[in-house]
Amino acid sequence: MCDSNLIAPCGMNCGICYAFLREKNKCPGCNFFDSEKPVSIAGCKIRNCEKIKNKKIKFCFECDNFPCKQLKNLDKRYQTKYNMSEIKNLKTIRDKGLDTFLKDQKIRWKCKKCSGIICVHKNKCLNCSSSDL
Repeated sequence: MCDSNLIAPCGMNCGICYAFLREKNKCPGCNFFDSEKPVSIAGCKIRNCEKIKNKKIKFCFECDNFPCKQLKNLDKRYQTKYNMSEIKNLKTIRDKGLDTFLKDQKIRWKCKKCSGIICVHKNKCLNCSSSDL
């Protein structure tokens, strides 16, 4: 859940994403993209940004256009539906470093009941189904 390779360019922690956590048709995470990966990665406008595709930047906060329209739209949806902000995540990584961000993520998304992982999209632990967050 708290592997630096699982932090997408947009600031999403793929380790708490339902597509990554599910058993069937498991997504490898946004940073492990190739043409045979899930459609959600292939069609992602942020993942397909030229600066990211060409590895000129690793995270969106490194871009002169941060936060761009696509990131703002994604952030608004995630704040509304899942109580999480990619822009806030990126600012934490930028300002406090990736290690601090990963430590915070480990605490925030750890189930209080069984220590499993809380899925951001289901808003519950996928191990014990607890929604006591």
